[in-house]
Amino acid sequence: MRKPRASGFEGPLAPYADAFAEQLDEEGYAPWTVQDKLHVVAKLSQWLDEHQLPVEVLDERRVCAFLLEFQGEERRACHGDLTTLHGLLKKLSDDGVIPASSAAPDAGAQAEIGQEFSRYLTQERGLSAATVDNYITVVGRFLAHRFGAGPLDLAALQVCDLTGFILAQAHRLSPKTVQKMVSGLRSFLRFLYQRGHIAVDLGAGVPTVADWRLARVPKYLPPEQVERLLESCEQGTVVGRRDYSILLLLARLGLRAGEVVHLRLEDLNWTEGLLVVCGKGGYWRQLPLPVDVGDAMARYLRWGRPPCTTRRVFVRGRAPRVGFASSVAIDGIVARALARAGLSPPSRGAHLLRHSLVTGMLRSGASLAEIGQLLGHRSPQSTEIYAKVDERALADLAQPWPGGAP
Repeated sequence: MRKPRASGFEGPLAPYADAFAEQLDEEGYAPWTVQDKLHVVAKLSQWLDEHQLPVEVLDERRVCAFLLEFQGEERRACHGDLTTLHGLLKKLSDDGVIPASSAAPDAGAQAEIGQEFSRYLTQERGLSAATVDNYITVVGRFLAHRFGAGPLDLAALQVCDLTGFILAQAHRLSPKTVQKMVSGLRSFLRFLYQRGHIAVDLGAGVPTVADWRLARVPKYLPPEQVERLLESCEQGTVVGRRDYSILLLLARLGLRAGEVVHLRLEDLNWTEGLLVVCGKGGYWRQLPLPVDVGDAMARYLRWGRPPCTTRRVFVRGRAPRVGFASSVAIDGIVARALARAGLSPPSRGAHLLRHSLVTGMLRSGASLAEIGQLLGHRSPQSTEIYAKVDERALADLAQPWPGGAP
């Protein structure tokens, strides 16, 4: 297939236009979208030439200055222009054309502090990729809630900002989810204090969330509803094949949403029929690949997964063709499948299928130890909550009512 080329380019960016065009093509953008993005880059190159600026000085500030002029001249205010030029900055930074500090992606200062926090979680705390994704998502929502589109003034943070955000979110989330959100905020505040962004450690001011262990019964779907959910996927479409494979991994192997997000092509051992999964705390485990799961994934990889450079197994349905940003995307796939199937359980996230699998295993005679090994639990206590759904075993423990039956 003929590679896209940038024609009619002048100015300092001309030597780098073809490479950027090829990257856009690899990320799955349609040809007309590539040309539209190249039009913006060509105008930026012309602007640099008019101001006698070399490409080496290109950074976020100059991109914003250019867009103010360009969008005014052409009477356009396209959010995609900023996204395009952030992608260009990253490409130039990755190729060593401009310094890495010049390529601040996404939302400027907020994205920069997010990147710094992500490195801290990964390199200094050694947290798993799934946990890092969750914490970064929480922090992004908090910063957007507190500062909106205004300047990022971390020194101005107060305890009331934290409690206000948590109270605003808690009414629509489960206690467990709010606990995870609070953990992410506490970690972020410790990071800010250690780095000198705030003068006082505000972590102690984050309220605790009551969620007593073993207090709740896991929500689940009966087997016939799980099958109804799976049948709701339109396997004749690319997205349908992808979603069906994801739902099977959740329903047949009980994977966590984050584990699905971070699956890589090299984690599939087709010769041995095994799947390598990286769980919480970087703990790796091998799972047998059931026939129906393997068949679904093979169909997706062969006829559904678009050509792209990412090693992630599951890729976004729209450009850019990259892996999902976080486990929230997997929860969304489950929620949409439930809606298609006409099901309205009290829980709609990916864990619903994990709980459903365990409930079926218990009722088929599996032990808690076997279930814990499948789920990747490193402690038996993590599996204890599922004993509550084993009604037959619990019935044997029930004491007769004093005085007998009425």
